[in-house]
Amino acid sequence: MKLSRSRRKKLEEIEARIQETLSQIPAAVEAALPRSKSHKLAVTAAWVAGGVGVLTLGLLAGRELRVRYKLNRRTPYDYYAHAGDQTPDLEFGVGI
Repeated sequence: MKLSRSRRKKLEEIEARIQETLSQIPAAVEAALPRSKSHKLAVTAAWVAGGVGVLTLGLLAGRELRVRYKLNRRTPYDYYAHAGDQTPDLEFGVGI
């Protein structure tokens, strides 16, 4: 496709403007997002909140696994009230 000299020149000018604009984008982004103490505080707060969330999920998952483990390893004595208690003053029986 052949372009006339004037169109070719306009196209080159447009390409030059595009390149100039693209080179200015990083500086504009840096200017729009200032690095201040409040930004660092927000990032720190986000990391702490994430850590607390992971800790909470770990505790809940660990409790659930422990409950399931204990449920699968019950003995016949676990079905009776106060089975395994060490207090001698309680009176209870197993049907006697």
